Amino acid sequence: MNLNDLSDWQAIHKAEIQVSSDLGDLSQVLSWFDQFNHPPVPKYIWMQCQLAIAEGFTNAVRHAHRDKPPETPIEIEVAIFPERLEIRIWDRGQPFDLKGSVTDMPAQVDEEAVGGRGLKLLDRIADGLSYTQTDDRRNCLLIVKYYPQA
Repeated sequence: MNLNDLSDWQAIHKAEIQVSSDLGDLSQVLSWFDQFNHPPVPKYIWMQCQLAIAEGFTNAVRHAHRDKPPETPIEIEVAIFPERLEIRIWDRGQPFDLKGSVTDMPAQVDEEAVGGRGLKLLDRIADGLSYTQTDDRRNCLLIVKYYPQA
């Protein structure tokens, strides 16, 4: 399945937020994400997606926007469907090869390292993961997580 072809015509709940490129805004993002902590999303799936959204946001701030002013926006959209949760995080940095980066990572993660585990973690959590440049030259990280229908 092409992740970019997932339609939103059957979304049960959908919301968006825009924040600055400031790690201090992570608490605002996580508070906003609380609205998705209810059925049909199982609690354990919501918790995994909470970690994924935190990783995606911090990666956008630390990597994609590292040379950009803090007011450079990061947009986040979450949509709930009967069988899946979709997270989209848009940044304005240089695009990179997500799949290649995940593939090139060592199988064993250095537990002492300060960073470098986020992409591997996202890959483990997500049932679908992509990073593509949009027509307006933003990059969209798409994280898809499936769960059993209620």
